[in-house]
Amino acid sequence: MTPLTELAQGSAHSWNNVSWQGPAHQLALDTSSIHEQLLDVAQSLWVIASDQHVGVAAWGSLVPAASPGNSVLGFLPALPTESLGDPAFKATYGTRYAYYAGAMANAIASEEMIIALGKAGLMGSFGAGGCLPARIETAIQKIQQALPNGPYAFNLLNSPFEPALEQRAVELYLKHNVRVIEASAYMDITFGLVHYRAAGLAQSPDGQVIINNRIIAKISRKEVAKRFLSPAPQDILNKLLEQGKITPLQAELARLVPMADDITAEADSGGHTDNRPLIALLPAILAQRDAFQVQYNYAVPVRVGAAGGIGTPTAAMAAFAMGAAYIVTGSVNQSCREAGASEYTRNLLAKADMADVSMAPAADMFEMGVRVQVLKRGSMFAPRAGKLHDLYSRYNAWEEIPLSEREKLESTVFKRPFDEIWADTVKFFTERDPRQVERGIADPHQKMALVFRWYLGLSSRWSNVGEKGREMDYQIWCGPSMGAFNDWVKGAYLAQAANRGVVDVALHLLTGAAYLTRMRQLAELGLHIPAEWMSYLPKQPLADHLTQLGATGLKI
Repeated sequence: MTPLTELAQGSAHSWNNVSWQGPAHQLALDTSSIHEQLLDVAQSLWVIASDQHVGVAAWGSLVPAASPGNSVLGFLPALPTESLGDPAFKATYGTRYAYYAGAMANAIASEEMIIALGKAGLMGSFGAGGCLPARIETAIQKIQQALPNGPYAFNLLNSPFEPALEQRAVELYLKHNVRVIEASAYMDITFGLVHYRAAGLAQSPDGQVIINNRIIAKISRKEVAKRFLSPAPQDILNKLLEQGKITPLQAELARLVPMADDITAEADSGGHTDNRPLIALLPAILAQRDAFQVQYNYAVPVRVGAAGGIGTPTAAMAAFAMGAAYIVTGSVNQSCREAGASEYTRNLLAKADMADVSMAPAADMFEMGVRVQVLKRGSMFAPRAGKLHDLYSRYNAWEEIPLSEREKLESTVFKRPFDEIWADTVKFFTERDPRQVERGIADPHQKMALVFRWYLGLSSRWSNVGEKGREMDYQIWCGPSMGAFNDWVKGAYLAQAANRGVVDVALHLLTGAAYLTRMRQLAELGLHIPAEWMSYLPKQPLADHLTQLGATGLKI
């Protein structure tokens, strides 16, 4: 008896007036053969009842004469990984899959990661946040040389306390014709965002708007989504016109298109996050998008993707089932070989559980109380950073903090005198944004904030380079999806960080999502599904076989 027989005799219903007809060897009836056929998601299958057994067949034909031995219970259409998501996303960005790897700041989403993904037909977003312009320009040149036709994206991280840094990044993207940016941590539309968007607008001979500069906006709030679903603010367009940064035609065209081509509904993720549940956030943003489409009637509706918590095939399947045009991964990529993180950090991430995360103050928006989600396993960063923000909130200057508390910070957290750190901070911001130094000199409270941000900023770099002696201070951005991923791959070759390649991880997530979707389709036919079939396990690398498969999908 096959594992599908039980309910086939009960609640499963056959198609009336048709039967399957084909060579006997084409009909898989034993457990291993059936499962092998089901795993080949790129082929369509007939589900057949034959002599009290249930099997599947990739070939054969339907005949009108009823045949009790070969009745048809259902049909499973081909579901190659390339078919998941919105085809328009893939066409717009020139990708093979409706998937991209989101940016992780300080070049954790490295050039190597973006290039590896791009060569496999996947898009990645370079982690430009926190990088100086020279570092960003080097990355642009390296990625464009390796991927002259894409696909790739560059991150633009909201910098409310360093607007000059954001604008310099925008100017680099315009200078080097970077055609896709991922806008992260924005609460409002900025001058730099509008400059990038409007400067890439043109008009075709038939009057259609040509969008050369694409924006994918990561959001977690409806009020922020509203801003990206709307055209550019008129006051900013006016300023750009006055400064000669855009033409009158571009200003006019900017009123006809939304600020973003795609909006990523970012749920409970690593780094900047509002810890939203995806099951609540994504439907709300989809409904909001639909309402704005009715209002503005854009020629191309804004697509909505899903991010945050996507670390298993089940999560990927659920996101697509809820209507996501594409999915985005983050935390899981940080444990891969191509990530700009130290081996120590990648191994630590590979051992993380879902509960091994905590919220901590963000370096870039420290004064505003914005927090990021980090790994708490093996690090004291979260409580130490929290202590710094508590002191910043309670005291107006370093000298106001009790002496014993100051000495403790200098010996256990900073491991250096406050004044030495301030001297280094002055040097750092003189190159990065001199106005920060001016504010610190004029305001003792701001001076304290800049020194505290020294610790928060360097803690991420220590993690990336594997700074010896600073392991307990590593700031490792991480969401619960990392623990879910580790649970999924336990016992498989991907359990070891050294075996994790960013392309391989992506392909297994997508293939698993397609396979689990097929299992749901099979269950909807009224058939009993063995419990062991209801999970997808990454048994062997897929990335090495990608180029020889063409567009037919992955057979596993």
